[in-house]
Amino acid sequence: MNMGKDTVLSVFALGGLNEIGKNMYAIEYGNDIVIIDCGNKFPDESLLGIDLIIPDISYLIENQTRVRALIVTHGHEDHIGGIPFFLKKLNVPVYATRFTLGLIEIKLKEHRILRESELIEVNSNSLVPIGEMNISFFKVNHSIPDCLGIVFDTPEGTIVHTGDFKFDLTPANDERADIHKMAEIGNKGVLLLLSESTNAERPGYTPSEQMVGKNLEQIFIKAKRKVIVSTFASNVSRIQQVVHAAKATNRKLALLGRSMVNVVKVAEERGYLDIPKSMLIDARDINELPPEMVSILCTGSQGETMAALNRLSTGNFRDVEILPEDTIILAAGPIPGNEKSITSIVDNLYKLGAHVIYGSGSSSGMHVSGHGYQEDLRLMLTLMKPKYLIPIHGEYRMLHHHRMLAETVGIEEGNTFIMKNGDVVDIENSIARHTRMIPSGDTYVDGVDIGDMEFVLRDRRKISEDGMLVIIIPMNKQEEKLLSEPEFISRGFVDQNFSELRKGMHRITIETINELQEANRNSRNVMKKQVKRSIAKYVKERTRKEPMIVPILMDI
Repeated sequence: MNMGKDTVLSVFALGGLNEIGKNMYAIEYGNDIVIIDCGNKFPDESLLGIDLIIPDISYLIENQTRVRALIVTHGHEDHIGGIPFFLKKLNVPVYATRFTLGLIEIKLKEHRILRESELIEVNSNSLVPIGEMNISFFKVNHSIPDCLGIVFDTPEGTIVHTGDFKFDLTPANDERADIHKMAEIGNKGVLLLLSESTNAERPGYTPSEQMVGKNLEQIFIKAKRKVIVSTFASNVSRIQQVVHAAKATNRKLALLGRSMVNVVKVAEERGYLDIPKSMLIDARDINELPPEMVSILCTGSQGETMAALNRLSTGNFRDVEILPEDTIILAAGPIPGNEKSITSIVDNLYKLGAHVIYGSGSSSGMHVSGHGYQEDLRLMLTLMKPKYLIPIHGEYRMLHHHRMLAETVGIEEGNTFIMKNGDVVDIENSIARHTRMIPSGDTYVDGVDIGDMEFVLRDRRKISEDGMLVIIIPMNKQEEKLLSEPEFISRGFVDQNFSELRKGMHRITIETINELQEANRNSRNVMKKQVKRSIAKYVKERTRKEPMIVPILMDI
């Protein structure tokens, strides 16, 4: 990577550019590579059966002797979700804040690699020397506790990674951003800034989290029966606001959803959440109390199929039932792509007679973004005063808008690099150039399998579109001859007129096998391929469909 020059400083991303999710960035100087974040993203409907998407780390594996550490900015899934898979390949020290480490530990326990993992706690005052780099930190506001920006002091100059951030002057958790420290960093000189771009299209400043707390309490006061709030489990400030609203209205609180229970446990144990001991109740106790004394926190604000809110909306959650005049609050903005699933849940809730409060933060008052709007991004640029900018964490249009914002505050035209995953910016003698690319892409997680899986997905798409046809051909093992009539099993293919189609397939299968035997071509592989080819041609002519065809030669 360093092309034989220890003085070359290189920056690249393996995830997080031209996309939302699976964030992973790297700083390389001399013989040292430091990774920033290792997230996942969730598949869309085209990736049938895929559980997660994580970054391709093949380049890091090739250079594993130089990978020194993984530094994590905060505990959201798109920044920590890939860590267990990463550590199974590259077991390097992980540096993160106290709360973030708690969330990482849950994942490592699930993957049974916690004992062999080295987790090191840092805070905004920590200093981590790695090779010729000195790494320090500063606090930022976001929608989860304990978030950090990262400063890399190198012989070539200073690189700053903002992490996900906004500027909230009245944060609900009283964790204020280190604005003075950011200004000091900028005054010392920043060569390159990597800054998030999620809300680069939205004018103004991001609203304060305090707005949501006031609105929540008003809804709790007006609610006639149970209040159910669905939000991101990681949004501890939002959870604390629900606790305050429940306390103010003398309600008990139940937690539904595994991730909600896990995060609340970590947040309580580590001092980031304060819930009165007498407030929490088990889901089984909900029906024992008057509904006006019950509140519920649950997962599923993004329409996830198996999450608590979806199961509640379809009446499939044991011990808990939504009844007319219950109040349901979706206290989270919809992630692009999830709108259809969320709409379906909202419809189901209305059918149950519930009062539903949903929509974007501006329309419902129940959510504010954790990502900075245009003025937040301008303020970060003004504080840091970088010579170069790499917009990160966003789709192409967001990166483009961030570049335009940068030029309004003095970043020279041509000094902003809009990159793709795998693009490399090399810095030598304080001059940055976009020079080359390294391998990058998506790695799919499907159950216990991890890899490219393009062939598996191709077969799944084929089955989902045109179905599957299984041909069972009984063979005499000794004589290699057809023993009885072939059997045809159709799944997701055709129902009507299948009997007519079966007759033709039966005839073609027998003719094909007889022709091969007469030609003394009795190889099992040849027989399977020829039967498959002949049946596929016949089926396409008759139905205009191309199902997956699976011939099975059964020895009897």
